[in-house]
Amino acid sequence: MSDIHMVVQGAVCKCSLSVEPKTDILKVKTQSKHYANDKDSAKKLLATTKDIGNTLEKNTFGKCKKQPSGNDYLPCQVQITKWCKFYEKITLSNQGKILLEDSKATCSMGTPDCIEIVDHGQIAEPSEQNFKRANPDVQNKINPLLCLNEVGKEKPDFNGIEQK
Repeated sequence: MSDIHMVVQGAVCKCSLSVEPKTDILKVKTQSKHYANDKDSAKKLLATTKDIGNTLEKNTFGKCKKQPSGNDYLPCQVQITKWCKFYEKITLSNQGKILLEDSKATCSMGTPDCIEIVDHGQIAEPSEQNFKRANPDVQNKINPLLCLNEVGKEKPDFNGIEQK
């Protein structure tokens, strides 16, 4: 599972049946306890197989090829009915399984697995622990202005000292 990322709130999805290549943002509405890649546990809720129905920000991918209307197509109205290719070894508190970046969804108007995840939504957030484990020589070559030896050290407190 180390090569495949878990999907979090803010992941970007697209539909293969969209006339224009439009995307939409996944919103996690079924749980509020389990986070990934979020040190403050405030933004990146894990997406699960229970995130079905109207679970996208705009709930549309533009015009749908499955809904022809004369010489045009009707607007897409996303209704996710199920997810496949999820992580089966863990069940979260909402009884859902964690979605992975290669998970696919079925829409009520589309064919099975017509909605795919374009971006899993995770963003690297380096912590103090990452800096402690980093090789200072390598990091100095990448960014010569950063002194890793000083990261994490307490700054001197000059309160109460009179300046002249």
